[in-house]
Amino acid sequence: MTGITSTTLSDGRELIYFDDAGTRASRAEHLTTDRRGLPPRGEPGEVRFDALTDEWVAIAAHRQARTHLPPADQCPICPTTPGNASEIPAADYDVVVFENRFPSLGPALGPVPGDPSWGTKGPAYGRCEVVSFTPEHTGSFSGLTPERSRTVIEAWSQRTAALSALDGIKQVFPFENRGADIGVTLHHPHGQIYAYPYVTPRAGVLGAAARKYYDAKDGRDTLTGSLLRAEREDGSRMVLEGKHFSAYVPFAARWPLEIHLVPHRHVPDLSALGGEEKDELAQVYLDLLKRVDALYPTPTPYISAWHQAPLDDVLRPAGYLHLQLTSPRRAADKLKYLAGSEAAMGAFINDTTPENVAERLRTVVVPPSSTPAAAMAATPEGASA
Repeated sequence: MTGITSTTLSDGRELIYFDDAGTRASRAEHLTTDRRGLPPRGEPGEVRFDALTDEWVAIAAHRQARTHLPPADQCPICPTTPGNASEIPAADYDVVVFENRFPSLGPALGPVPGDPSWGTKGPAYGRCEVVSFTPEHTGSFSGLTPERSRTVIEAWSQRTAALSALDGIKQVFPFENRGADIGVTLHHPHGQIYAYPYVTPRAGVLGAAARKYYDAKDGRDTLTGSLLRAEREDGSRMVLEGKHFSAYVPFAARWPLEIHLVPHRHVPDLSALGGEEKDELAQVYLDLLKRVDALYPTPTPYISAWHQAPLDDVLRPAGYLHLQLTSPRRAADKLKYLAGSEAAMGAFINDTTPENVAERLRTVVVPPSSTPAAAMAATPEGASA
């Protein structure tokens, strides 16, 4: 079992250690106090209602002062040393989750204003957390051991359940921004979790489509489940298939590199996965990331986005957990930029074909350090290899 120990930083923010199974069983007896004497936390920013699009926009001007690409000896999420009192007081750790010092949402909790119109604004309620995958300053998620990958998944699962129970939260979103081309502000391997007080625009679109399909099938089938079956039957865009999870490049992929990783069982979020499913996910996810990085001579920038069912009575029954891994990299030395059609109109134009991308991911040579999940990535029946 993953060891979980909660403590607080000097300004009252929560920090949680997630220790690999079978390791520091007595961490609670050896907690290190944060002695930085940080000033009290400020009030949240604000959310403003965009009446033109019926969407909420967070205004977080205080984030201009956040840490930006510090040198390794000043990294805020490396373990604390005599010369660097970081966000993590311990001299070592496995995985750590803590409240962001410069949050876009929170720390106060509550609902957004009801019946909004032009001019409506309110506190930016919610919570933003940082997830440090490793104490090592260099590397990436794909370089983690299967055991550490499993610990991160347990952290995502535990935090999803805990954040979903907070007042006013409507959506919990674990994600990772990887690479300078994506806009990361810290090199240390890490991700984030946002707990929103509203259903985000993208989740609303996906949720509405899912609910429409769910109702048409009288609640007996889900849209994501039907797409997974269709992709597995077709085979040409499959990347890997396991007992509990499969990954494919979607038929209408928007990005030059886009992969969906989907559980075979209908679950709303990561906290609903069983132990065996989490065990396989730890392996399959590593395999997928290694394939993405093996496509080119240098590491591939990406956004790893876990879509979980919103905490909404209408949308949640049809919601289906899945990962969308996307990258703007369209060649070894080229990136796709969202210009007029995509940025202004939301009309994507893909410079690659999903079938070709899937074939490359299936057949790419993964380094010898690959996890055993590689054995599950054999070309599916009916696929062109």
